Amino acid sequence: MSLAYMIVRRVLELIVVLVRSDRSKDAELLVLRHENTVLRRQVLRPRYEPAHRLWLSALSRLIPRPRWVAVFPVTPATLLRWHQLLVARKWTYSRRSRPGRPPTPEPVRKLILAMARDNPNWGHRRIQGELARLGHKIAYSTVWEILKAARIETAPQQSGPTWRQFLSAQAHHILACDFLTVDTLLLRRIYVLIFIEHGTRRLHIAGVTTHPNGAWVAQQARNLAADLGAGMDTLRYLIRDRDSKFTTAFNTVFEAEGIQTIVTPPGAPQANAICERLVGTLRREVLDRMLIYNQAHLHTVLKEYARHYNSHRPHQSLRQCPPDAPSDPPPVAGLDVRRVRRTPVLGGLINQYSNAA
Repeated sequence: MSLAYMIVRRVLELIVVLVRSDRSKDAELLVLRHENTVLRRQVLRPRYEPAHRLWLSALSRLIPRPRWVAVFPVTPATLLRWHQLLVARKWTYSRRSRPGRPPTPEPVRKLILAMARDNPNWGHRRIQGELARLGHKIAYSTVWEILKAARIETAPQQSGPTWRQFLSAQAHHILACDFLTVDTLLLRRIYVLIFIEHGTRRLHIAGVTTHPNGAWVAQQARNLAADLGAGMDTLRYLIRDRDSKFTTAFNTVFEAEGIQTIVTPPGAPQANAICERLVGTLRREVLDRMLIYNQAHLHTVLKEYARHYNSHRPHQSLRQCPPDAPSDPPPVAGLDVRRVRRTPVLGGLINQYSNAA
């Protein structure tokens, strides 16, 4: 609206100028030229709005070009450039459809990025082949451009997998163990030996004692091997720390089953992170919330919690399923159709919830 107002105003001023006498116009021109000369001395570079540029460009068509330098405060090249910008703005083709191939659909682009992140050793050509197998025909150059825009390496990764990828691939063949200590009501220290399977996250309470030694630890290893039975055939590695209670006899039990013992570096609990996290879970959910009377009480508490841990407690790595039931959760049902049943564990210290029949 302001631009249209300026145009109408300037046109009316031009009409007024045309009907005035020549003497009056000549005097006014002299005054304006003098003011223009004074202003040029004070302002090095005036700033023009689009409406000012439009008006000066229109007036330039009424004045001979040799007079432009003396009349206008800008160079002739500037006037021509302003006019070219006006023409370009008028004849823009932004409303027309974009030429070339249509853009890649967003679901396909997200699938390409997901494949690249899940498979670091795949290049853009390998991803293109996988998309073709799924029925998405796309040029490998398009895949390359999408990966490049996301700052993902387009060539296959030549180096080995990361520690996270390596441990995830070997999870079903890894067993880890560790000791934790519990102080009773009378400040007597009890030692607990625990095992956890990386792949299934299944917890095993191997034993509870007040006097752990090499012979006792080796016997707990034999008991575990007997309890697992055929499950020992799937295990290939055992992760443990450098505790002196893990003697040669302990290692021999697992070597006889074809399991290699991996000893973590000194002072590096993160090398046995899953087992260390399990110790923290035991303390937060049970041991720090109740008083332990004696060794038998602790053994009973841990056995009951192990049943809850393996049969009911959800795990993020298992899609929120328990270790003994690694399947998808049942479909959600409305509370008005199925009622929820609460089952207390450890005297109500923990509660289990299930759909009532």
